[in-house]
Amino acid sequence: MPQASLLPSFRLDRSRNYWEIGIVLALSLGASAVYSIVSIVARLTDTTPLADQSATLNGSQSPREWLDFTYQFLGIAFGLGAVALVMFLLWRPGQNPFTRLGFDLTRPGKDVSGGFGLLLVIGIPGLALYLAGRALGFTVAVVPSPLDTFWWTIPILVFAALKAALVEEIIVVGYLFTRLRELGWSPWIIIVSSATLRGSYHLYQGIGPFFGNVAMGVVFGWCYTRWGRTMPLVVTHWLLDILSFVGYPLALAWWPELLAPAS
Repeated sequence: MPQASLLPSFRLDRSRNYWEIGIVLALSLGASAVYSIVSIVARLTDTTPLADQSATLNGSQSPREWLDFTYQFLGIAFGLGAVALVMFLLWRPGQNPFTRLGFDLTRPGKDVSGGFGLLLVIGIPGLALYLAGRALGFTVAVVPSPLDTFWWTIPILVFAALKAALVEEIIVVGYLFTRLRELGWSPWIIIVSSATLRGSYHLYQGIGPFFGNVAMGVVFGWCYTRWGRTMPLVVTHWLLDILSFVGYPLALAWWPELLAPAS
């Protein structure tokens, strides 16, 4: 009798968790994935070949400097709302959500060294895959924001990289892994599902980045399963995006024939 009385509550908790996951993703990266899928369909059905198309990263929001800065800053600030939401949802009396996700400063040395180690594992193959995708014609050209537009351009790009790292690693890894474990999903099903989601919201960049980000998601998911910490993943992702947002324009200026979109 006591076990039977617990059954409706158990079913309600599972249903609530699935609804919660759906709502969180609809307000964040799940919506980005849907838009990205629509984008890749539009690109593949366009008369222009995929290799001749481009995707702009962190483009200007207004020709007026103060308004451009305002839009850029607000986009970063409000983009972190989804991170605050999942932290709130994971909060329990006596349980710190930052500690639950391993996003704290209890082991900064190991987190930073682990982050740099992952950067080497992910960064070099990722660049090679992008170049191969460009050469084979299944990756669009990435057009970065110019670095010399305003005095605040580089700081805003660094903060935009931090926002992307926090949103993706806290939600797609920390939050999603926590909830799916509570629902009884097996570790590798969770890893593959999370990695596929990660790849899907990068489809707007082409087929190559989809597979590259799926591979990155598998590595990150495996590391999180072993370490139980999102901090080194955030460090790696932040560094990768800084290199993409700030380093890529420099590389584009040095090797335009290799990286520039077709004219």
